[in-house]
Amino acid sequence: MNEPILVRREGAVQVLSFNNPAARNALTAEVYKALPAALDEAQRDPETGAIVLTGVGSAFCAGGDLNRLGQRRAMTAPERRAGIESLHDMIRAIRDCGKPVIAAVEGAAAGAGLSIALACDLLVAARNASFSVAYVKVGLSPDGGATAFLSGVVSRQLMTELCLTGRPVTGERMHALGVANRLAEPGSALSEALAMAQLLAAGPERAIGRIKRLCRQAGDNSLEAQLDLEADFMAESLGDDESAEGIAAFFDKRAADFAALRRAPDAQTQ
Repeated sequence: MNEPILVRREGAVQVLSFNNPAARNALTAEVYKALPAALDEAQRDPETGAIVLTGVGSAFCAGGDLNRLGQRRAMTAPERRAGIESLHDMIRAIRDCGKPVIAAVEGAAAGAGLSIALACDLLVAARNASFSVAYVKVGLSPDGGATAFLSGVVSRQLMTELCLTGRPVTGERMHALGVANRLAEPGSALSEALAMAQLLAAGPERAIGRIKRLCRQAGDNSLEAQLDLEADFMAESLGDDESAEGIAAFFDKRAADFAALRRAPDAQTQ
C-alpha cells in the first residue's frame, strides 16, 4: 500500500505530498493520521526551517472520498462526528505548526482540499488551479474550517456565493483576491513554493514562530489582547540568541546566520 504522505527534503525544507493520485489525492483516515505526524516530525527537526504541502499527480487534494463518505451514512451521528473531528485535528495540526507551511496548489483544491490549502500560512497557486467549496453539489455543508478561512480573506457575499453554488475559482482569481501569495505558471507551483520556503528557512526560527502566532490570532483578538501578545513576544525575542545574532549582523554589515543557531541544539536563550 502506498504511503499516504510522501516526505522528502529539499535543503532546509520538508516537502509533504498527498499520495493518492488515482483519486486526485482524496482524503482518507490514513491521511488524517499521517499528515499531523509528518508535520510534528518536521517541526521537531532542527534542520527543517519551512514546510511545503503539495499533491502527487494532477491535483492538490480533491477533498473527502465520496465512497467513504457514503459509507458513513449508516453510522450514528456521534460516529460520523468522530470522523469529521479527525479531519479537524489535521487542520489544527497545520495551523498550530511552529514552522511556516506553504501550500503549492496545482489542479483541484476542492472541499476539504480547499480548507487544507487555506489552513497553510502561505499559498502558491498555479494560474489554472481550481479552488471550490464543492460540498453543496452533493448535498453537504462545508467542514474543515472552510467558512472560517474564507471569511477572513473574501467578502461575506463572495464567500456565500462560493458555498451556495460550489462554483470553482481559478488560481488567477485567487491571486487577484489576495488569497494566493504567488501565482505560478502551470507545473511550476512547487518550484515557486520551494523558493519561498528556502527564503523563510534561512530566517530566525523562533521569531518566525512568534510572528505566525501573531498573524493567526490578530483577527480574533481585541486590540488590547493583541498588544499584550505583541509585548510578550517582543520581550521574549529581545532576550533570544536570534536577536543577538540579527542585531550584531546589522552593525557588522553582514548577513545574519540564523541557520547556525538551529544547528546548535544546546544554544540557550540569552
